[in-house]
Amino acid sequence: MQTLTVTKARQNLGSWLKRAAAGEDIGVIFGDKVIALRPVEVFSADYAEREYGMTSTEVASAAKRIAAEVAAAETVKFTPGLLARESTAHKKVPRRRK
Repeated sequence: MQTLTVTKARQNLGSWLKRAAAGEDIGVIFGDKVIALRPVEVFSADYAEREYGMTSTEVASAAKRIAAEVAAAETVKFTPGLLARESTAHKKVPRRRK
């Protein structure tokens, strides 16, 4: 593992991050600890399990049901400005003069 001080890592951070992303072991010494630079997964596969207390079977079942509901849902043609035309927000408001 290549270890660096915080100052050394900061001077050429982009290069160190590229090397870590390529799989090289890079560590930054911070106090009495070594903090590893390594890529992490952005997508949490167990998010629904942790957030909603669902089992992986329940998550798969819910995903299947949601996909079926989306596929069966009716679509409505988009009409730009439909709600704006019905609103009175665009109309002039008379103001009292002093």
